[in-house]
Amino acid sequence: MTFDEVQSLVAHAIGASPLARRLGMAVATVEPDRVRVRLPFDADNTTIGDLIHGGAIAALVDVTATATAWSTTDLPASPQGTTIGFSVSFVAGARGCDLVAEGRIVRRGRQITVCDVDVTDPDGGTVARALVTYKLSGR
Repeated sequence: MTFDEVQSLVAHAIGASPLARRLGMAVATVEPDRVRVRLPFDADNTTIGDLIHGGAIAALVDVTATATAWSTTDLPASPQGTTIGFSVSFVAGARGCDLVAEGRIVRRGRQITVCDVDVTDPDGGTVARALVTYKLSGR
């Protein structure tokens, strides 16, 4: 698979998944082992006032980690995957703003991939940090 095909797969299959679409996410960049996903502010994704709900942030982390795990030309035949471990720390509240998550591969094994995901506000302030373990295998 070429990297152009990988970029298309990540943007159109993962980035445009039903949950990502429902929350308004969009894949911003796809590089080998690094992906950025944007979550625009939407009042439907808040908890109190304009405070963005932790569940929306966690969903952003998971979509970003998934996209990052798939950001390789070395995908198995008929690939399938799932998140198998997830730890997120919420560092600061995000109020009424777009968020960007950046995923980076920490370690890529035969089937298990570990990703770091940082979520930031428009000023570059850290909102959340996560470590995600993802299983990517062939059918």
